[in-house]
Amino acid sequence: MEKVNPDIFRAYDIRGLYPREINAKVVYKIAQAYVKLFKPKEIVLGRDVRISSPELSKAAEKGFIDAGVDVIDIGVVTTDMLYFAVAYYKYPGGMVITGSHNPKEYNGIKIVKEKAAPVSAGSGIEELRDSVVSNYKFRAKNPGNVESKDVKSDYIKHILSFIDKEKIKPYKIVVNPNFGAGGEIIEKIGKKLNQNLIKINFEPDGNFPVPEGRPDPLIPKNAGKISQKIKETEADFGVSWDSDADRCYFLDETGKLESGYYTAALLAKYLLSDNGGKVIHEPRLTWAIIDYVKKAGGEPVVSKAGHAHIKKAMRKNEAIFGGEMSGHFYFKDNFYCDNGMIPFLKVLELMSISGKKLSELYQPLHDNYKISGEINFEIKDSNKLLLEFKEKYSDAKISELDGVSVEYDNWRANLRASNTEPLVRLNVEARDKKILDEKVEEIKGIIEKYE
Repeated sequence: MEKVNPDIFRAYDIRGLYPREINAKVVYKIAQAYVKLFKPKEIVLGRDVRISSPELSKAAEKGFIDAGVDVIDIGVVTTDMLYFAVAYYKYPGGMVITGSHNPKEYNGIKIVKEKAAPVSAGSGIEELRDSVVSNYKFRAKNPGNVESKDVKSDYIKHILSFIDKEKIKPYKIVVNPNFGAGGEIIEKIGKKLNQNLIKINFEPDGNFPVPEGRPDPLIPKNAGKISQKIKETEADFGVSWDSDADRCYFLDETGKLESGYYTAALLAKYLLSDNGGKVIHEPRLTWAIIDYVKKAGGEPVVSKAGHAHIKKAMRKNEAIFGGEMSGHFYFKDNFYCDNGMIPFLKVLELMSISGKKLSELYQPLHDNYKISGEINFEIKDSNKLLLEFKEKYSDAKISELDGVSVEYDNWRANLRASNTEPLVRLNVEARDKKILDEKVEEIKGIIEKYE
């Protein structure tokens, strides 16, 4: 009897090394446990481009059909296409085999219930873990059936409904789907909107043959490659996605990689200009989003970081938009789910309507909101660190919604333990660069004692 490492069950998904931690036997058990917990009659199943994903997808399929559940196989997809398929066609649940932005030796699973509501910490992942670890198995008298379904055309029609196609101007755009499943969708969008796409890392390849071996838009070498191509081709801007295409980052015409925080503020303001309403943001960096939302007549609502928390807050508040600095952007009209293609389309529309370069749209954010960028530390005892951090700045306005946030009139900082990696993450923002630099060094001095 194979032992399952319970640590593969994370706060927001399931993730581990293949085949040591994630393999066909483990995935079979996870599918069986899903049926025990949620009792669906049918389920949507998709997978990313990883070399190990076909085997793991077959194992999930067998786990479901053995339990008497019909499987709707949507094939190789982006993660947000799985969300779309479950919510749009009103299926009771779904599962996508994906290692997201991790190196090729990893794989994992993202799981949803009906309406594409996430299965995560506090909403079923612990129960799934316990069933899998206990080696739960079930074989129904009547096995389920498998049906293949192509969701691409409906998905593309859906995401294009977020813009006025007639207003889109032609641009030269460097696009990098990081060898994932997003390339086909990006190409079809580009053709429909008459865009000149300059492709990098475009063909699906589960080996992810980038120099760093990790399909992550934030890796400096990766961003540097796009930046160089923008300059070489005199492109108007660049866009980069992680390999499952649910995160989206922009680079302006000078090749500068823009923060997801600034993009969230920009999109919030633009969406509110049409609709009004509430916008969900996280506590790591807040001032730009709060200011932009209020100026546009909206209401900012803070939530813990992470897609499960943001989606819950989106639904509770019926918010029109939510954004994280991690490059996840959520839309009410996308079933309250995150999507990596809609931000690309909305920025394209904003540029077309405003007539501004991308750098001009971001410049006020750079001018008025100085940020450190996320700084990561490997820490032995994060609890003691957070306690000292809170005591050091005890005269600040303090929030413990997600880690510890301290706020003064001219600067604020958030220090939190990662939910996905053994790291503590620091983010600082300030009214001017001098204060920002001083406070980053000051807080680093506290943190370094615990490394």
